Amino acid sequence: MAVEPIPGEPAALVDCGGDRALVVADYHAGIETGLRREGVELESDADGRLAALTSLLDRTGPDRLVVLGDLGHAIGDPSRDERAEIEAVLAAATERVPVTVVRGNHDSGVETLFENHERVSLGPGRGIRLGDVGFAHGHTWPDPAVLAAEVLCIGHEHPVVRLEDEVGGRRVERVWLRGGLDPEPFRAHHDADVTVPGELVVFPAFNDRSGGTWINVPGREFLSPFLPEALRDGQAYLLDGTRLGEYQQV
Repeated sequence: MAVEPIPGEPAALVDCGGDRALVVADYHAGIETGLRREGVELESDADGRLAALTSLLDRTGPDRLVVLGDLGHAIGDPSRDERAEIEAVLAAATERVPVTVVRGNHDSGVETLFENHERVSLGPGRGIRLGDVGFAHGHTWPDPAVLAAEVLCIGHEHPVVRLEDEVGGRRVERVWLRGGLDPEPFRAHHDADVTVPGELVVFPAFNDRSGGTWINVPGREFLSPFLPEALRDGQAYLLDGTRLGEYQQV
């Protein structure tokens, strides 16, 4: 597979045509500051997030790190704490590998933090291609050139499932979504006969405090403008690799 989820982790190794990338989505640095504004008091887990990311980089030895959008949390200029966390992430990651960030809807102010890091590049929200793999955040329609890749990887949704046991206990788990893409929504949007990839992979959020789209709860809507209409035979997988089957039936 071009995209190989790492068992137990919200991250994957992706074959980019000669290079191997560690790919994560929705890091949401500084999320605790945003939650505090909403009345939720949590101690920062910035150190824990950074330790988890650097451990993955050291264990897997990739050629680059790709962040599928929302490296930061604020929509607008990052707060002081968010800036400090992003700087720490970039400093630690670029000591190891080049970093590519695909712009997400929460990344409007992060490019000013990249100026001191020569090994960081910022891709547009409509996505980029590395080899035969397309990468986009998912908050807007991917560019046709990105859609022409064999696989499209997106974030943005933070997909989760609500699981219940026989005695009524409930828990929420982050999941992967994988399936084919229906070309019709993209052809209608681009008003062109665009080619779509054979597979879509929707990444779980790296940040476990960022909430998510409850994909198996009736009435909950997807965030991406092309989901769920464009997703065919979407399958849900837990982080440990357990296949849950068609996400609507979980």
